Amino acid sequence: MSEAYSPVPELNLLKEFEERLGRCCYSQAVELREFGDLHGVETYSADPEFVGSFLGFACATLSGSDYALWRIDDRADLSSLPVVVFGDEGGIFIVARNVRELFQLLGCDRAIHVWDDCAEFDEDDQEHDRETSPDHDEYVAWLESHFGLAPPSHPNELVHAADEELGAQLASWVERFVQDA
Repeated sequence: MSEAYSPVPELNLLKEFEERLGRCCYSQAVELREFGDLHGVETYSADPEFVGSFLGFACATLSGSDYALWRIDDRADLSSLPVVVFGDEGGIFIVARNVRELFQLLGCDRAIHVWDDCAEFDEDDQEHDRETSPDHDEYVAWLESHFGLAPPSHPNELVHAADEELGAQLASWVERFVQDA
C-alpha cells in the first residue's frame, strides 16, 4: 500500500489483509470502504457536531448498515474509540468498545442484525450447518498473529458488555441531535 487507508493502524492492517486476499470474504459482518465516509448519517441529524462525531469505515450488512468510530472524546488513539453500528432501518448502537474488540466479533463470521432497539450477531445452535466465509480461517489466523486475539464463543456477550458500559451514554448523546431517538 502506498498510502495509509486511515489514521488507525489496526484498520490499515485489515485493509492490507483485504488487499492481499483480493476480495472481502472473511466475515459475514464487514466490508471496508472509504475511511471517514458514513452513508446517510445526515438522515439522523445534519448538525455538524453530530455528523463530525462519527468516522465511518465499513459496511456491516449487505442491506446498508454501517460501522463507525464514535468520537466520544478527543483522544488521539482512534483505535480505542467505541464502534457503533448505524442500522439500515434506523438505530445507532454500540457494538464494541474499540477496534480490536470489533475484530474479535468479526472472527465469529456471523451476520449482525440491527433492529430498532438493539444490535446483535446471529448465535444459532446449529454451528455445524452454517457455511463459513471462504477466507474465514485465514482471518482467524491473521487475528491471532497480529493481535493475539481469538473469536469469542458467544459474540453477543461482548456486544452486551460494550452496550452496558457505553450504550446509555450514546443514547443520551444522540437524543441531543435526533428527534424520537
